Amino acid sequence: MAAAPITIESADDPRIAEFRAIRERDLTGRQNRFIAEGTVVLRMLAEAHATRRGFEAEKILLLRNRAEGVAAILARVPDDVPVYVAEADVLDGIVGFHLHRGVLALGRRIPGSENLLDSLAERALVLVGCGISNHDNAGSMFRNAAAFNADAIFLDETSCDPLYRKAMRVSVGSVLSVPYQRSSSALDILIALTERGFDIWTLSPRGKTDIRAIKPSDRMALVVGTEGDGLPEAVLARFKSARIPQSVRLDSLNVATATGIALFAMASAADRL
Repeated sequence: MAAAPITIESADDPRIAEFRAIRERDLTGRQNRFIAEGTVVLRMLAEAHATRRGFEAEKILLLRNRAEGVAAILARVPDDVPVYVAEADVLDGIVGFHLHRGVLALGRRIPGSENLLDSLAERALVLVGCGISNHDNAGSMFRNAAAFNADAIFLDETSCDPLYRKAMRVSVGSVLSVPYQRSSSALDILIALTERGFDIWTLSPRGKTDIRAIKPSDRMALVVGTEGDGLPEAVLARFKSARIPQSVRLDSLNVATATGIALFAMASAADRL
């Protein structure tokens, strides 16, 4: 159970320095640290910490009148994690804007010792993102992956870090529950998946196969690209392609919507839902 709350009376208190001006701080690297915002994300972080799923809470900052409402969540947090509370004017002064949710935590990702590629089960569905630079899209991909039972997400080195506060919030904490890896090029990731027996399906408005016609296999990977440019030709030319049939009045869907539809179709075909 978390320790008794500690009152913060000044925005300059050094004990909560990591929460200060979080919009600006979110633009810089955090060495695997991140800000979790909102009750749902705090619950996911507490659960990940309690079950040792690769993340831990370092400290928590709450609006004083929210502390009682999240008591059950705090009960899942070890007592060596400090919990700070502040009145609204102090909290707003700390974060730099009006924080109506009133719930923040500083979390840390614990680097894993095993290669995620080698830890996947014999039957697996994974999502691969290429050049996903929009934090909303990154967060939505994790939410969709959690909703449709994908086993992991692989992001190439040009994709944004899903630990950004906005991506974390949009994912409703799913960044903390869906295993992921962010490294190397998309082509290197896909070659590695192919070597491990994955059927690779790229998603494109010009894809050759209707997403509903994909035949299930034990190991499948769905590959999505950034909005506008889509996937690189080097990727599209090398692997099988799928499309989501849609009205001729519109040429494409955004990444969040397209990923959800495609994962639903593939998970359904593989009887994963």
